[in-house]
Amino acid sequence: MLTRLPFFKILAFAQIALLTHRHLTRLTPFERRRFGELVRRGHRLRGDERRELRDLALKLEPRAFAGGVADHLSPFPLPKRVTRGKKKR
Repeated sequence: MLTRLPFFKILAFAQIALLTHRHLTRLTPFERRRFGELVRRGHRLRGDERRELRDLALKLEPRAFAGGVADHLSPFPLPKRVTRGKKKR
């Protein structure tokens, strides 16, 4: 299978994997474990568990992650406001 994928697609996949790792390490081991548990339960979460999942997801900085992925996949450099999000005041 890998022999049929162009080199740059493999490189993009590897860069996204590293970016994912960088964002997941923002959580403690306990938080990562809990995040996985909550995600696996999905739609059967209680209200307090939904809030906990939201709080954990926000620690992962989803906008910065999405911007980083878009930047790696884009053939052109993206503006910093797209890749890093708004400046904190």
